[in-house]
Amino acid sequence: MPQNFCEIMSRRGFVEWCSDAAELGQKMERETVTGYVGFDPSADSLHVGNMIPIMGLAWLQKLGHRPIALAGGGTGLIGDPSGKTKERQLLSVDRVAHNAECVKKQLAKFLDFDCGDVSAIMPNNHDWLSKISFIEFLRDTGKFFPVKTLINREYVRSRVDDPEKGITYTEMSYILLQAYDFDHLHREFGCALQMGGNDQQGNIIGGIDLIRKRGGGQAYGLTFRLLLTASGAKFGKSEDGAIYLDPAKTSPYKFYQFWINTDDRDIARLHRTYSFGSLESIDDIIKRHAEHPERRAAQKLLAWDMTSRVHGSETAAKARDASAVLFGELDVRSADASLLDTLAAEIPTADVASPLPLPLVDGLLASGGVSSKGEARRKIREGGIYINGERAQDESRVLNSGDLLRGGYVQVRIGKKDFRLLRFNR
Repeated sequence: MPQNFCEIMSRRGFVEWCSDAAELGQKMERETVTGYVGFDPSADSLHVGNMIPIMGLAWLQKLGHRPIALAGGGTGLIGDPSGKTKERQLLSVDRVAHNAECVKKQLAKFLDFDCGDVSAIMPNNHDWLSKISFIEFLRDTGKFFPVKTLINREYVRSRVDDPEKGITYTEMSYILLQAYDFDHLHREFGCALQMGGNDQQGNIIGGIDLIRKRGGGQAYGLTFRLLLTASGAKFGKSEDGAIYLDPAKTSPYKFYQFWINTDDRDIARLHRTYSFGSLESIDDIIKRHAEHPERRAAQKLLAWDMTSRVHGSETAAKARDASAVLFGELDVRSADASLLDTLAAEIPTADVASPLPLPLVDGLLASGGVSSKGEARRKIREGGIYINGERAQDESRVLNSGDLLRGGYVQVRIGKKDFRLLRFNR
């Protein structure tokens, strides 16, 4: 049976604003509601910052309603000006189409497209926007949007008043195109709800108004809260930039580590936002985590959940085990060659042409972790060198065939955190 999506999402901390929330909640308890989120294909991969609206659609379906993930193949040719301080570079039709196809494949990991009445659909607005004539659009849509209303939008006004930045007619038209999308989805698919980030409220209201003015009846809007970390930063970025869902842009290992590195102050909120666990089970996870925060149990659960969902359980297991090797939770000597290959792609790895046996100081120099043999000897004397997890005790130690791990690797640790691999016989 359909459930009150608005109430449940509010309890989990998603909702920033909802139009006619009580009325929409009652409607959702009585009947199946179709809702949509638009995805702008300005890039060929979604990132963790996009996960809030993705989870919004996933929860919508889980609670008995029908999700539409709208690929913005048409609006993507214009670019949403919301929250932007300048006009962004316009993309070609082919590039937008390619990006939209990539986004579709990633969304398919979160939504069920074959489950009966609430099966997700993924239309592309290029299919209808590209067929509208300019005169038709002005007559049937533009007449419902007073210029004063458009200019009063905060992000429009801020740029109109800035002579250096300004805003173009092309960007202004995006507001009308998004409203047209909502009206089209309302007429063609019975879509009554549009959801989006908290910068989309004005655009969503435009669609609600257009549906009403064109005689389509009542529609609703909901925006999600911007997710900030405890330090005030926008969630979804690391020191290297955005965390992408595409493994070619962010490796599964780095994706896994991103969640493992979550601040304890954020972990409860992230479980409520990114997992499907009940609030009661999440409270229990956080309570147990607080007893031994150094074990990072809550982070590990979230990292596994997200990585396996995005990249599959087999890949997630490799990322988890590679992380466990580096943090001393898994003996590197038990690692198979594929796991070490995964690790080699993430930490400094040197191919060594010299035959075994090889003096350890030469191996350390080859690893790039020391600048000279003298430094290597000093670090060995200080007890700061580990080979395959064991401390090197002797400056005259040599690496031999007995030190080789599967795949011809030798793991070197210099100090507490500098992990490296030597790769022989390649």
